Amino acid sequence: MAINKVFPSAAAALSGLTRDGITVAVGGFGLCGIPEQLIIALRDSGAKNLTAVSNNAGVDDWGLGLLLKTRQIRKMVSSYVGENGEFERQFMAGELELEFTPQGTLAERLRAGGAGIPAFYTATGVGTVVAEGKPHEVFDGRQFVLERGIKADLALVKAWKADRFGNLVFRRTARNFNPMVATSGAATVAEVEELVETGELDPDGIHTPGIFVDRIVVTKSEKRIEQRTTSS
Repeated sequence: MAINKVFPSAAAALSGLTRDGITVAVGGFGLCGIPEQLIIALRDSGAKNLTAVSNNAGVDDWGLGLLLKTRQIRKMVSSYVGENGEFERQFMAGELELEFTPQGTLAERLRAGGAGIPAFYTATGVGTVVAEGKPHEVFDGRQFVLERGIKADLALVKAWKADRFGNLVFRRTARNFNPMVATSGAATVAEVEELVETGELDPDGIHTPGIFVDRIVVTKSEKRIEQRTTSS
């Protein structure tokens, strides 16, 4: 019997996967390619003391900013936080723990965690605060810092298309962190715009194999624009 990975709602797709204190990796870049409805369902689950691993924390009223507003996030592991006033307020007040990670390093930490690699060396960040307290090593006359791979309890991603097995296709820049996040989770839930039957996707066009995806939910996204720029 084929495994049914398709769930009727975002809340149903998260049922049994959320609890206090877990690490949640979330795809997206700004508001592009974020699993909007899964984030709302995570908020509505009431899970708290979360460690959220994401490139950023959305904005005050959308994306992970919704979970900051309800104080469900205890710690953020991010590379950029400049669009969220509540993030700034909580951090400056000592109410939110922050682990700054260079953007490429964050992507590689997620990829490494998904590949079963516990740690790796990188030159990025050497000599800065992000390298303080971490082991260093010299290779070929250059100093490197050791970074740990990230393994999340729960991974939330947004894809353009999926088949019923969970093979995912992302659309253009909305791919961003999503493939790395998808492989990093002990459980991975994908929010998708279009669902097709297994076998309909071109195998060469699949970005994340379905073996990494546990649950799927089809949603209609709002696709908000973080900073709207228009010409006169």
